[in-house]
Amino acid sequence: MVSMAIGILLVFLVPKISGQIIDGFPAQAVGAAAGSAGAFVPPAWLEQLTQFLGLSGGTATWLTLTGLLVVCLTAAAGAFQYLRGRLAAQASEGILRSLRMQLYRHLMELPAEAFDRADTGDLVQRCTSDVDTVRLFLSTQVVEIGRAVMLVACSLPLMFALDVRLTWVSISLIPIILGFSMIFFRRLTRAFQAADEAEGRMTSVLQENLTGIRVVRSFGRQDHEEAKFEVANGDHRDRTQHLFRVLALFWSLSDVLCLSQLGLVLFAGAHWTMAGSMTLGTLVAFTQYSALVIWPVRQMGRILVDAGKAGVSLKRLTEILDQAEEAPSMAGGPTGPLSGKGALSLRGVSFRFPVAPSMDGAPVSGEAERDRQGWVLQDVDLELRPGQTLGLVGPPGSGKSALVQLLLGLYDYQAPHGRGSIQLDGVEIASLDRHALRSQVAAVLQNPFLFAKSIESNLRVGHCEAERDELRTATEAASLHSSIESFESGYDTLIGERGVTLSGGQKQRMAIARALLKPAPVLILDDALSAVDHQTEQQILAALKARAGQQTTIVISHRLSSVAHADEIVVLNAGRIVERGCHQQLIASQGAYAHLWHLQHPDPGARKPGPVPTRSHPPTVQP
Repeated sequence: MVSMAIGILLVFLVPKISGQIIDGFPAQAVGAAAGSAGAFVPPAWLEQLTQFLGLSGGTATWLTLTGLLVVCLTAAAGAFQYLRGRLAAQASEGILRSLRMQLYRHLMELPAEAFDRADTGDLVQRCTSDVDTVRLFLSTQVVEIGRAVMLVACSLPLMFALDVRLTWVSISLIPIILGFSMIFFRRLTRAFQAADEAEGRMTSVLQENLTGIRVVRSFGRQDHEEAKFEVANGDHRDRTQHLFRVLALFWSLSDVLCLSQLGLVLFAGAHWTMAGSMTLGTLVAFTQYSALVIWPVRQMGRILVDAGKAGVSLKRLTEILDQAEEAPSMAGGPTGPLSGKGALSLRGVSFRFPVAPSMDGAPVSGEAERDRQGWVLQDVDLELRPGQTLGLVGPPGSGKSALVQLLLGLYDYQAPHGRGSIQLDGVEIASLDRHALRSQVAAVLQNPFLFAKSIESNLRVGHCEAERDELRTATEAASLHSSIESFESGYDTLIGERGVTLSGGQKQRMAIARALLKPAPVLILDDALSAVDHQTEQQILAALKARAGQQTTIVISHRLSSVAHADEIVVLNAGRIVERGCHQQLIASQGAYAHLWHLQHPDPGARKPGPVPTRSHPPTVQP
C-alpha cells in the first residue's frame, strides 16, 4: 500500500506539471510564438530548480528540464507500481499457501462420514480452481480496490481546486456506472457459480474415468464414457459461454459510459476554455485527472465481478472448512493408559452408519438414507486375550468390515449411532485419542490402497524407521520378497497410481507386509487373502501361525481355510453372532459354518456330479 501511494503521488504530479507548463505560454504565444524568447513564463519551482542545478534560464532549457522531469517521475512511478505488484504477489501467494495447507490439514482431519457423500473430483476442483480464483482476487483486485480509493481520494480535491463546475460534470455519470456494476454483480455471481459447479462435475467425471480406465477398456465402454464426458463438458462450455456473454455485455456498456464521461468533460471544458473562464493548461490537467478518476471507477465494476467470483469460490471452500473435524476422542475424555498387550473386549455393541450430509450441507434423503439407518451390528460380544487369533466369517453385509472400522475409530459406536462397550487393554476406546488408538492397530483393509511411490516407501507407511532387514522379514512373511527381487529395481521399484502396475495378489501381499511391519499389538486382516492363490495363501498362513502369540489377530475371510487355525471363529449374519467356537466345534455342530465348509471343501470320496442335462423347461427347485 505504501508503494502504491508513492506511485500514485508521482503519477499525480505529471498532470500538474503539464498544466503549469502550458499555462506558462501566453495565449497569443501558443503556436507560432511558442518558441520565441521571453514568450514562456516558467512557474517559480522550475526557476528554482534551474538555479539549483546551475543551468542558464531560457525556454529551451526549461522545456527540456520539464520533459526530463516528467520522464523521471513516470519511470519512478512505474518502479513503485512494479514493487507494489511484486509485494502484492508475495503476500497473496503466502496467504494462498496457508489456505491450501489449512484445507489439506482439514481434509485429513475430517471424519469418515464426511467422505461418504463427498465427490473426489469436486473436492479436487475446490482445492485447485476455487483456490486459484481467490488467489487472483487477492493478488490483483484487493490492491486495485486500494488503488481506486486512493486515486479518487487524491483526484477529487485537486479537481475541485482547479474548477468546481467541471468537477461536477466529470463525476455526473459515476453513480450510474456504480449502479450498473451492482446490477451486473448479481448476474455475474450466479453465472460464475453455475460455471464453477459445472467445472466440478466435469472434473469428477474425468477423475473417475482416469482412475478406472482399465475397467472402462475391459468392458469396452469408451464410447459410453466419452459420451458421458461430452455431456459434462458441453454443460461446462454452455455455462462458461453464458458467463462470458454477460461479461462482454458488461464491459462494452461500461466502456460506453466511461468514454461518454470523458466526452462530457472535453465538451464542457472546451466550451469554458473558449469562453475565457478556464485556461488551456487547466483543461489539459483536468482531462488527465478525470481519466484517473473515471477508469478506477470503471475498474470497480471489474472488482465487483471478480469479488463475485471470489465470493462463490470462498463459499465453496468454506463448505469444506465448516465441516466439523474428527474429535480427538469419541467421548472427549482423558486418554487412558495402554499396556500394548492387545486384549480386546466387545460387550453389547450395536452400530449403524451415520447419515452424512452432502458437502454443501444439504441433508441426504430417500432410500439411501433408510438403508444406512439400519443396524449393521447388533449386540455383539467378543473377548480376545493378548496373542489370540479370531476368525470372522459371514455373508456380505453381515457387519464384518463395519466392526473393523469401529476398532480403528473411524466411526463413533456411541449414541445416537450405536451403543455398547469396546475396550482395548481394559480401556474404553471411546476415551482414547484416535491417533493413539490407531497406533495400536495394524490393518489390511478390504480394498488395499497403495501410493504412487516406490515399494519401499509403501511398506514404510506404518513404520518409517524400519530397517531393511525388517522390510525383508515382513515381505517374506507375506510371500512377496521373491516377487520384489524379480523386479529390476527391487525395493526401489516405482508402482503406478493405486499400485496399478502390480497384480491384485501382489497388492494384497504388499498391504499384508505393510501391516506386519507396523509394530502394533493388534493385527486386522480384512479379506486380505482373496486375491492370492491357494499355495500362496498357505505360505502366508504358515507365516502367521509362526507369529502366533505376538499379536492379537482378527482374520476376516470368505475362505474358511484362512480362519480354520483361529482360536475362535465367529459367524455373523445380519449383524448378529449366529455361531461361535473353534473349527472342530463348528464342524461338529453342523450349522452354517459347517455347511459353508463342505461347499468349499467337498468330500473327495463323494460322487462327482455329471454334466448338466439340457432341459426344455426350468427344473424343479427342491427346498
